[in-house]
Amino acid sequence: MGSAGGRKSIFITGAASGIGAETARLFQSRGWFCGLYDINEEGLKAVADELGADNCHVARLDVTKRQDWAAAVAEFAKATDGKMHVLFNNAGIGRHGWFEDIPPEEADLIVDINVKGVINGIYAAIPLLKQTQGARIVNTASTAGVVGSPRLAVYSATKFAVRGLTEALDVELSGLGIRCTSLMPWFIDTPILDMGLTEGANVKMSDELRDNEQEVYPVSLAAETAWEAAHGKDVHYMAGKLAKRARFVSRFLPGMMKKQILQGLPPRD
Repeated sequence: MGSAGGRKSIFITGAASGIGAETARLFQSRGWFCGLYDINEEGLKAVADELGADNCHVARLDVTKRQDWAAAVAEFAKATDGKMHVLFNNAGIGRHGWFEDIPPEEADLIVDINVKGVINGIYAAIPLLKQTQGARIVNTASTAGVVGSPRLAVYSATKFAVRGLTEALDVELSGLGIRCTSLMPWFIDTPILDMGLTEGANVKMSDELRDNEQEVYPVSLAAETAWEAAHGKDVHYMAGKLAKRARFVSRFLPGMMKKQILQGLPPRD
């Protein structure tokens, strides 16, 4: 395991693939030390090998388990002399389908990871963030946290929660010198687009997006936007032109937004 050696440091959950992995590559390329955390140990190893042992700390972390958080943050602190410049709460899952078709236990898991996991991380990281000048929390939300998204209802609800938490804590933690921002992507080309009704489902959201010719943005765009969220003055950072458009339309033309969503909704069986 490496040591930060005076470099700025970022603690990334969901780092084994997708936005988390690409954000680690970007930050490391710009001189940052990266903490890489996920339940996918094979994926973590691949990203760590790519970054180099001197540039990262790696550990398995289930964001729903506070003891995992405590252990990971403690080891990260040893590598960074007790500093954490950015906590990137990025781990998340989703299920795609009509609300009543998604098993309740799957809905529980979405809430546990996407909401409780973020809250657990902030509790665990605050002591280090308080000790780090200019520290900030970046939470991955979604355009689904701006516009209620049919057939992503529970996922959408969790992202609304993350958005609200972010706004509240950006004000509340300002007295401690900590900013709190969110990354709000449109559809990004990552493994989360393989979500179905359940783990391993045959019909994937990515198939439907392709069939409907929906725009999907490269993961590099999300990583660049995460960099902006870690450095900029705004609270929410929309990744992709369609994300920015969705925020504008939902705010100023909500009737039009609902009509567009209804037009894109497939008929029920």
